[in-house]
Amino acid sequence: MIRRNFDATMKKLLILMLGLLAIAACQSRQDEPAYIVQVSLGGWHTPDYTAGQIIGRIDSVRQMIPVRKVIIGWSLDKAIYRQVGDYLHEKNIQMLLWLPVFAETEEVCDNTSAVDLWGHVPANYDLAAGEGFRFNCPSDPLNAAHVVAIYDNCFSDCGFDGVFLDRIRTQSFVSGVGGVLNCGCPHCAERFAAEGVDLETVRMAWEAKGDDFLSVSGYTPQGGFTLKDTLAARFFEAKGHIVSGAVAAIADSLRSRGLEIGMDLYAPFMAPFVGQDYAILARHADFIKPMLYRMTFAPAGMGFEYDLLRKAVPGATGYPDFNMDRVFLSSQLDAMAPYPCAKYPGIEINYREGVVPTSPEYVTESLDEVMRHHLDGAVLSWNIMEAPDSHIVIFNRK
Repeated sequence: MIRRNFDATMKKLLILMLGLLAIAACQSRQDEPAYIVQVSLGGWHTPDYTAGQIIGRIDSVRQMIPVRKVIIGWSLDKAIYRQVGDYLHEKNIQMLLWLPVFAETEEVCDNTSAVDLWGHVPANYDLAAGEGFRFNCPSDPLNAAHVVAIYDNCFSDCGFDGVFLDRIRTQSFVSGVGGVLNCGCPHCAERFAAEGVDLETVRMAWEAKGDDFLSVSGYTPQGGFTLKDTLAARFFEAKGHIVSGAVAAIADSLRSRGLEIGMDLYAPFMAPFVGQDYAILARHADFIKPMLYRMTFAPAGMGFEYDLLRKAVPGATGYPDFNMDRVFLSSQLDAMAPYPCAKYPGIEINYREGVVPTSPEYVTESLDEVMRHHLDGAVLSWNIMEAPDSHIVIFNRK
């Protein structure tokens, strides 16, 4: 009898210990940073890589770091996704479709272009073939319907676990002031009017005040820039509601298909100018990826975009001299704190001379700051196929 009681007690203790070990192991995995990698296939029609090349690269990367998700797109070649997806799912890695929303879709569907307050289509930025940064109206319901239809018709049977929404904004100061004072089409004019902003009044105010219309009285990481002109402030607030509201509706539609939703965002200090309202977007995303690119001389690069702002409105006052250093990176990470979804800052690790001249030292500094803020992980941006191994092994020591 004593022996049986002893055995039963030991069995219970063993079960309890195994349970505690399982909980500890699970907690350890949760505490580990999660890494998401991106695979840029180029444009819609001619993928830059084969499925075999992608699988081989990801397999080598996952030997160096833990990979949780892979964002891949946006070629129309379904066979690539099916083969890559089979490999990823076997390794318990999620596959998300990299899907552009308000730009780059003109090759696969008809869209209504965004226009500035003078009715002109802002100039685009041709970084590479299939990536022209030509933006469409965020308010036209057909534009939104076409984005969802692209997923349904071209990708829904490829095995994706989620969708990563890119180009969810208007043009930036890449096109000068007209890039951000838009969209001014009839659809958007109605939306702005519903927000209490008359676009004709905004246009006349800009023409009367010039650069001073965009002068600011201060800046904080949490509150962003404080525009002196109350009409300008109301315009950008309304623009954030309109653009981000349209993105939210698209995200909700795709989520109803059982998909996880990720979003590509500008750094917090520049996001309001392109219509990205973090408070709205974070409520409709499973995770956000702020592009905290300090070494990118192309759209979404933090210093690149800020320099364009100051060149576009040289007479505007109040804009501070930001150094794209670790302190500034920290301020942008702090600005993300209030939002409820998971946060995976984008750190550029690929290398391209003249466009993204990264180094192991730069990647290390950026990653150290992200980890210091105890966020969910990081997105290794924006093309793992172009990233030197020396930029990846760094993540293994975190």
